[in-house]
Amino acid sequence: MSDAAPAPQQSYKSGKNRETIFNKDERAKDVRALNIVAAKTVADTVRTSLGPRGMDKMIRTEGDDNVTITNDGATILKKLRVGHPTAQMLVDLSASQDIEAGDGTTSVVVLCGSLLTACQNLMAKGIHPTLVSDAFKLCVDKASEILHDMAKPINLDDREFLIKSAITSLSSKIVSQHSDILAPMAVDSVLKVVDPTHPNFVDLNDVKIVKHLHGTVSQSELIDGLAFNQGASHKAGGPTNVKNAKIGLIQFCISPPKTDMDNNVIVNDYTQIDRILREERAYLLNICKQIKKTGCNVLLIQKSVLRDAVTNMSLHFLAKMKIMVVRDIERDDMEFISKTLGVKPVSSVDHFTKEKLAHAEVCQEISTGGGKIVKVTGIKNKGNTVTALLRASNRLMLDEAERSLHDALCVIRSLVKKQYIIAGGGAPEIELALKLAEYAKTLKGVDQYVAKEYAQAFEIIPTTLAENAGLRPISVVTDLRNRHALGQRNTGINVRKGVISDMYEENVVQPLLVTLSAVGLATETSRMILKIDAIV
Repeated sequence: MSDAAPAPQQSYKSGKNRETIFNKDERAKDVRALNIVAAKTVADTVRTSLGPRGMDKMIRTEGDDNVTITNDGATILKKLRVGHPTAQMLVDLSASQDIEAGDGTTSVVVLCGSLLTACQNLMAKGIHPTLVSDAFKLCVDKASEILHDMAKPINLDDREFLIKSAITSLSSKIVSQHSDILAPMAVDSVLKVVDPTHPNFVDLNDVKIVKHLHGTVSQSELIDGLAFNQGASHKAGGPTNVKNAKIGLIQFCISPPKTDMDNNVIVNDYTQIDRILREERAYLLNICKQIKKTGCNVLLIQKSVLRDAVTNMSLHFLAKMKIMVVRDIERDDMEFISKTLGVKPVSSVDHFTKEKLAHAEVCQEISTGGGKIVKVTGIKNKGNTVTALLRASNRLMLDEAERSLHDALCVIRSLVKKQYIIAGGGAPEIELALKLAEYAKTLKGVDQYVAKEYAQAFEIIPTTLAENAGLRPISVVTDLRNRHALGQRNTGINVRKGVISDMYEENVVQPLLVTLSAVGLATETSRMILKIDAIV
């Protein structure tokens, strides 16, 4: 009897352990389910904005009541206020795609949402998340091979073809009707700033976008030089058009000095007031004479925070000396201006010499109807930079034109980095779905099930394109699958005509880097979300 007594206690302990393990598994499943729901909610938010016929979103920013109207995925998600950490991961995913490729910011989020739906289906069948994650890694490597096989090499000397690629990027934007203006601007900008010593590298910081709130988008232009959104100073009647310009870029102030601490000067005699004014006048006149002595006739003055960078009296002296003044230049713009002019900014009047001056053919102020801009052209020893002047009739259109031009610049930069293109219109996604389904048949066990679900997830892109264009998604995607099964791998959805056609003939192409980056980042994020089993 005594030997058999411990048996019930042992059975109770093992049952308790099983119950604890069961509860942990259930909690992990609940956490994954909540994470996937949060991520899919974000993906569904931007899904209707995918493609040329996608809807726009109106976003109101709290606090300043600014309104943004856009269909750019990165902009929409950046302005969303998300509380769930997994939802924030999709916001960061879109930002990563924007940095890496500049385009496809909506596609990558929609694709990630579809992959997470596939994960949900696989886990419902009892497949462990680690096995799903490992199989996804096999599939994304195979997807990269398929995309490289579909891609075609390009020649960067073919300007017309690059313009067609930029037009494809602009086709889904609000300003798509102005793509004949913006696309050549984007192509010429990138080609001008390509570094010959590093032909596969483009720094978009060398392309300055200047926004001017007057005119129309069709009046936008590319300037081989500098453009300033503010006009020249007119308070003292200074010149507004200077030929054979000798330009000085300064960071010091042409104003009376101030003490390092707040203090009061008590003046109880009018003769002391006269003396103060005479000293101030002599101090400013001395600075202006030193500037004139160098031969400078155009002065670019950085905006000052501590005190006025320039006063009315100093502007009067500079105007008498026939020196054109452009004031209140932002600190962030100084590096670009310095690189363009080929000179360094001067921080002290004692170091301001004629060797520190830049030379240009013309510096002129131009009236634009409701405002003024200053153009500097014909710069000698000009740096490897370019300025894009964007104009629009209202702030909303101007901001959207800037975002659209940035996306087009990124597309051309992607083509410079990786000189391959691929068909658009959902063609690569359907091809991936078919080829990965065939690849799944070569796998065994759990990997085969996962690869099938992974392949099917790519159909979300052509399905969404068809839905947003008002077409019948089931019939369109089925027809598209049949075309690709017959070997027509460059056929995609022509959303403007509502038919399926060859994307190369329709000039609907995109950089290979955009699709590669979207597939890789979406898969990586879904794997990361899949492995989370607790939020602490």
